[in-house]
Amino acid sequence: FLSSVQPLEWTTDLKNQSFDGIVLVTESHDSLPSELECLKAPLQDYSDVDRGLGEEVVVLKVPGLPGNRLVFASTGPVNRDYDDVRRFSDAALNGIKRALKAGMQRPLLVSPPHKDYKNCSIVAALGALQALYMPLEVREAKVKPSDQKVCVLGLWAAQEAEGRRLVELADALESGRLACRDIGGSDPERMAAPRVADYVQELFKDSPVQVEVVSNLAVLEREYPCLAAVNRCANCVPRHQGRVIKLQYCGAGPVTKTLMLVGKGITYDTGGADIKAGGFMAGMHRDKCGAAAVAGFFQILAKLKPKHLKVIGSMAMVRNSVGSECYVADELVVSRAGRRVRVGNTDAEGRMVMVDLLCEMKEKAVQETSPQLFTIATLTGHAIRAMGPDYSIIMDNGPAHRNNNAAQWQKAGEVLGDVFEVSMIRREDYEFHKGKSEYEDILQANNLPSSATPRGHQTPAAFLIMASGLDKHGVDSDTPLPYSHVDIAGSSGPFPGVPTGAPIITMATNYILSDSL
Repeated sequence: FLSSVQPLEWTTDLKNQSFDGIVLVTESHDSLPSELECLKAPLQDYSDVDRGLGEEVVVLKVPGLPGNRLVFASTGPVNRDYDDVRRFSDAALNGIKRALKAGMQRPLLVSPPHKDYKNCSIVAALGALQALYMPLEVREAKVKPSDQKVCVLGLWAAQEAEGRRLVELADALESGRLACRDIGGSDPERMAAPRVADYVQELFKDSPVQVEVVSNLAVLEREYPCLAAVNRCANCVPRHQGRVIKLQYCGAGPVTKTLMLVGKGITYDTGGADIKAGGFMAGMHRDKCGAAAVAGFFQILAKLKPKHLKVIGSMAMVRNSVGSECYVADELVVSRAGRRVRVGNTDAEGRMVMVDLLCEMKEKAVQETSPQLFTIATLTGHAIRAMGPDYSIIMDNGPAHRNNNAAQWQKAGEVLGDVFEVSMIRREDYEFHKGKSEYEDILQANNLPSSATPRGHQTPAAFLIMASGLDKHGVDSDTPLPYSHVDIAGSSGPFPGVPTGAPIITMATNYILSDSL
């Protein structure tokens, strides 16, 4: 499946006849740089007869250009208060879709740097690649003549060095997004937990990423009791049995930073005994996009091989099934950290599968250099209710907040258009999860949907801190540990539709590419 990454080629020659059409992505034909002067006249001629030039994607016949044709996808204005670099990825996505309709098989994407958006060329390339992704099931069924929608995607650059860099970067980032989309977007059987483990082992077999798969039920029950509770029902069906997939990357040279990532990988979420009734279950194969993002980020690490960075990952691959063996509300489960957790709603399974893995990371973190802990999950409907469907949300514990971690992620997200909102974890969130009687230390959830719960996307972060024992590593501790929770319920992508790969572009920007973008 790695051969499935869209082949890319760079060129500095606008009239390179090995391509069969140009897709131009820019604000306006008036502001084209001198290297693209030859595109101005045909666009000016066209605008004389069609004032909608900047609003619709148009196809022009232009003799002398590759394939004698030009697709123009204007970004529209990019200088208003509310514009951001996504104008370029949106336009490129629409432009490539139109190029496909026109029959192009070797499109050349031309997106010259903009004075306010110096990375707009790579952002446009990522937009084009989103449109060119072919789902894993379609590739495996061999229903199409090829694993790619086009033979090659050309990327134009004014200078050779810039072109090489563009292709290297786009290829690495897209290979991570491809793995993320493959795992996150494939159906509940194709990416049942054991098959995710197979995919990940195959993905990293000749790479600097080490993979360990934990499948033994006795080990899962002993080490990760909250995860094992969710897995209890699915465990009766061998092909649905849970897996914990552990990943590690260690860059060359002395380690200066250690990232510790836990991803929610619910391969299908029926809701469990608190079943998702009334038409809310469809699309729940996407509940594994957090774990998929962890795998995707490791694929970018494998490609770009950053120095001085160590990354440890855990993917919690479990199916939240319903049946006679399913865990139910009212059960008391003792977490790995020794906290007695009262189950309030079985549909709050994401926090359950992650919390013991987070606790394990917390135990390891005290030995690591400059550790930062994360949970990444499609956790709450409330995240979408609060911020809309296109935004990831990040929230810091005390030590992470003092390091300005969430603000850094938000700033990094603006660079390539993998955008973030910041939330805060407040005292009410901790209060909400305190045990309500002497039986339990912690209440896992209330019995309302998160979207009907005040602070519904913030409270689970407090649960994860409390039930993992991270509350003993706050700003008041001798060993403070920075931890941030990332909710990608909105940003992971639409269903029906294709997963976005969020938030791995932001992670790569922040931890691998911060000096070069």
